Amino acid sequence: MNQCIRLVIPAAPVPAQGAGDNAAQRRVGEKGIRLGVLDNSKGNADHLLQMIVEGVRAQIPLASVYFSRKPFVSMAAPPEILDKLALEADIVISAMAD
Repeated sequence: MNQCIRLVIPAAPVPAQGAGDNAAQRRVGEKGIRLGVLDNSKGNADHLLQMIVEGVRAQIPLASVYFSRKPFVSMAAPPEILDKLALEADIVISAMAD
């Protein structure tokens, strides 16, 4: 099964109309992707992220899911968490919730 995933970076500027036609896409191999999940430790973020993982799993094959949680909501994720996510995941999702 060879599917494509379109990556969306919410902080990036909105591309000009038609620019998405040339956007790079990441191919999903037969084994699936290694999905990383970074919980920012806000209330209900874990529930929101679990729903997202379930939605992704319903759409594409996942080789693995690696969950990580920031220790403090108001601080950036420590380098060791980011390094582990970089090792364990092809794509990382994060979310905020209350």
